[in-house]
Amino acid sequence: MTQESRYTVYMLRCADDTLYCGITNDLPRRLELHREGKGAKYTRGRAPLTVVYTEEGYSKSDALLRERAIKRMKRSAKLLLIEVHNAAEKST
Repeated sequence: MTQESRYTVYMLRCADDTLYCGITNDLPRRLELHREGKGAKYTRGRAPLTVVYTEEGYSKSDALLRERAIKRMKRSAKLLLIEVHNAAEKST
């Protein structure tokens, strides 16, 4: 897999039960930045943060498109996406 196709789209559940969606090419590093308060402004002060959804293997441009699509979803659609994804993960 090339570096260009190693982007991950992820969603975090914040302490206030809101959802944050982002992209990264190094998820562990990005999560550490969020937890240190050095990530997105949105997640600062909303710790603890829990990873609830990931999609891997995107090019940067495709990851940005997917992130935009998820951010435009209603909360109910995001929750359904998380539920279906997690159910599929458990069955494999």
